[in-house]
Amino acid sequence: MPLARKRAVLSAAAASGISVAFGSPIGGVLFSLEQLSYYFPDKTMWQSFVCAMTAAVVLQALDPFRSGKLVLYQVKFTTGWHGFEIIPFALLGILGGIYGGLFIKANMRVAQWKKSTTWLPGPLVQVASVALLTALINYPNFYMRAQSSELVSSLFSDCRLVLDDPFGLCKTGAASASTIILLLFASVLGFFLASITFGLQIPAGIILPSMAIGACSGRAVGIIMEIWQQGHPDFFPFSTCNPDVPCVTPGVYAIIGAAATLAGVTRLTVSIVVIMFELTGALTYVLPIMIAVMLSKWVGDAFSRRGIYESWIHFNGYPFLDSGDEGGGAQLVPDITAGQIMTRIEDLVVLTATGHTIASLRAVLDSCEYRGFPVVSDPRDALLLGYISRSELAYNLEACKLPPETEAFFSHQPLADPRTTLDLRPWMDQTPLTLPSRSSLHLAVSYFQNLGVRYVLFSDRGVLQGLLTKKDCWYLLNGVEETRRTGASPDTGRATRGLGVGVGTGIRVAGVGAEGDEEENDLLGGGGAGGIGRDSRLIRPESPSDDRASGLL
Repeated sequence: MPLARKRAVLSAAAASGISVAFGSPIGGVLFSLEQLSYYFPDKTMWQSFVCAMTAAVVLQALDPFRSGKLVLYQVKFTTGWHGFEIIPFALLGILGGIYGGLFIKANMRVAQWKKSTTWLPGPLVQVASVALLTALINYPNFYMRAQSSELVSSLFSDCRLVLDDPFGLCKTGAASASTIILLLFASVLGFFLASITFGLQIPAGIILPSMAIGACSGRAVGIIMEIWQQGHPDFFPFSTCNPDVPCVTPGVYAIIGAAATLAGVTRLTVSIVVIMFELTGALTYVLPIMIAVMLSKWVGDAFSRRGIYESWIHFNGYPFLDSGDEGGGAQLVPDITAGQIMTRIEDLVVLTATGHTIASLRAVLDSCEYRGFPVVSDPRDALLLGYISRSELAYNLEACKLPPETEAFFSHQPLADPRTTLDLRPWMDQTPLTLPSRSSLHLAVSYFQNLGVRYVLFSDRGVLQGLLTKKDCWYLLNGVEETRRTGASPDTGRATRGLGVGVGTGIRVAGVGAEGDEEENDLLGGGGAGGIGRDSRLIRPESPSDDRASGLL
């Protein structure tokens, strides 16, 4: 499947997943736009919308909860809010941001500890141990015994409209100090349990647990406000309350708290507001939700610019360049040319236009694990003809069913017999994305960020000069932090590498010297980072298992 098509399918799948999880088709499309895709054309947005709408219609027709609702915790509110409630709403937003910042730091600490600890048991034992620990901790608190969806449904509910009250939140005398303590205690325990659970090798997400934690704290704040208003109805902030109608609705505070907590963890904004609006169906609560979400994001950004998803992407070393903040890190793009950090042609494995056989090309594939090869006219002139991916080359070599000694070529050969030769031009990208070698690094980074490309070739007047991958840029922008995290010395693993032209094949093959065993960990060769300087080795190269045009999205 082409990469662009795969992106569109993933975006549509994410939109449909959020649509059925929250009963929010529009929120699903916005989630896909805001969180997943940095390149989201109109066609992809329309396909995502149709997919989300279809998923919601099918779920509505099936009606799995036999309630006429898309999700179990979908609620309806008909009352408005009062001006004095802006203060507790803002407080919930600040608490959500603090929770998000602390959760990301705690979860990353746990992940780093698990990665550096060698005596831990296997994934199955870890999951079983965490499940047993969770059961033992959750059982004493009856708010934590139920499933998250049932708990969230009860916390969101309006006591005036509720028919089933499994947790006793709406019974007479429920608005008490004991209920507040149990809810706060549940949110604190949920914070620690989620910190050690998220990241285990199980299909457990972070959205619903964060909503449950935020709903517990929000409901506690709502009960506090309800007790205060009922105990002091003549206090001047409560002068706008109607004496015959309950002034404070704790379920609204639960929704605000859930939105703020989710925003603090994921750093999403617009999609969360729309999801919560579609959950409640009350347009009057859009402004309080927006205020809480924005405050939560601002406070969370004070801890770290990365949300939980970006933090895990960075932790796993995926070459993701966020178009929002200059490469996903605090570093700005250096004011240098891309030619100073590109992998030069002398350090590349390239293919020439002629002089190949099927056997020699298979030998090239066996000798390295790069997922793509530039194609040049000949070793001396090195005129760029195109780029062929490893998968396309391997597929054609296997599918042609020709003898190993069959001639293969990448350029027009008028005297070649198509029955006894292999023409690979149709499978080669003959117009790859290229830039002059003197182009600024900022321009190259913007290509990776906004176009979603995995590699850029550099040529001057048609002559191939080098190649720059998304991972090269990622290592440069995050090099200092990556070196500190791995504990590797800047001088570790520089392999002595020689490059030569294979006799009779026209292929530049990397000849690894005595230190070739460290090729997976070495830095870019001297020719590949000539402008950075020998002592500023902030860039690690792509390992042989990496795509020379690799990327996350």
